[in-house]
Amino acid sequence: MTVASSSVTARRHPPGLPVLFFTEMWERFGFYCMLSILSLYMNEALGFGTRTVGLIYGAYIALVYFTPLLGGLLADRVLGFGRAILIGAVFMGAGYFLLAIPPLPIFFAGLAAVIIGNGLFKPNISTLLGNLYSGAPEKRDEAYNIFYMGINIGAFFSPLVAAALRNTLGWGFAFAAAGVGMIVSMLIFSLLRKHTLPGETKMGKSTAHVTDVELTPKQERERLTALFLVFGIVIVFWMAFHQNGLTLTFWARDATNTTLPPELMQAFNPFFVVAFTPLVVLFWKKLRARRREPSTAAKLGIGMLLTAGAFAIMTAAALAGGDIGRVSLAWLVCAYAVVTLGELCLSPMGLSLVNKLAPARMRGLLMGGWFAATACGNYLSGLVGSFWDDMLHSQFFIILSVASLGAAALLLLVLRRIRPTIHEAEQMALATAKR
Repeated sequence: MTVASSSVTARRHPPGLPVLFFTEMWERFGFYCMLSILSLYMNEALGFGTRTVGLIYGAYIALVYFTPLLGGLLADRVLGFGRAILIGAVFMGAGYFLLAIPPLPIFFAGLAAVIIGNGLFKPNISTLLGNLYSGAPEKRDEAYNIFYMGINIGAFFSPLVAAALRNTLGWGFAFAAAGVGMIVSMLIFSLLRKHTLPGETKMGKSTAHVTDVELTPKQERERLTALFLVFGIVIVFWMAFHQNGLTLTFWARDATNTTLPPELMQAFNPFFVVAFTPLVVLFWKKLRARRREPSTAAKLGIGMLLTAGAFAIMTAAALAGGDIGRVSLAWLVCAYAVVTLGELCLSPMGLSLVNKLAPARMRGLLMGGWFAATACGNYLSGLVGSFWDDMLHSQFFIILSVASLGAAALLLLVLRRIRPTIHEAEQMALATAKR
């Protein structure tokens, strides 16, 4: 049994979980504080057209989630998880403060700093969390659900703060608030990092645990194949999901009967994450007790079906009047509720799946691979979103709904192939934890 496993019992989580929970919560507060106003800032303050905003937005969130591939590799080979997280925090904080300075070159320099910092921070805190559960792998899915709730507590408050500051004091103060959030995140991790050490190192290295077993080349290939299949499919989810910071924000501004600032609409998603997470965790736990819990991969498929349903709601909203005028805010709220349920089935479960399947020697790299797949979806979200003004809103939303439905069908088709690999990984982890 590893040091990490000794601190996890059937009823308790390790002390490193709340440390990582609050570290990530404040980091995500900063990230979404900036993201909630980014497209509006480029459109209204910088004067960029909708197509230009879409392309820059897509490229930015693609790079933000592609650089974790390199950040995970650096943590595996050179830096270690803890050091990579701290360096990433410094870059991100600096980037947010740069965005608060008006000249255009500094704006792009700020985006670049955030991209680099996120690449070092994001994959390694997620890997660190999973590593704390080497002695209790059956609690890993639950831990990622709890961790994901922390992400969304930060994401819920961020658009509220950003809207208040940009509408009273100006854009610069809203971006500076993101930097303050990053400072708080860095302080929490720096002061309480000792509680995460069981997941950070093994004899001075950042990769494996003492109890990790050697895999045969065939087992490694099967695990990598399963992960790459999942990576390819979830690209479609992120393409659809990240319309929340782009076309759904424009919809809130231009096609919804409300006087609220449009960036406030982005608080619905994290609010529903916080509200639904305990219910979802309880639901999976009850199914687990009856031995009817879906596999992690099956949960991803359910998530894609729910995403298709969310954009079907938006299609109906557009046909009900949003194509040519304004409709009730309730349509958007319902769509956010459904896509949030899909997100809870997909995003935290995807992080858990990577930690389950990734060979120990490349765990950080493959966690970066998950975010690289996210990056591809994010880029497509901007590319697709750049056509927002070129078609009816109903046509735009039905494309996203059909694409999500197709991805769900494809995932269910390949589930038979990857289910045995996932089951073997879970059984090996349980056997290892009992040593």
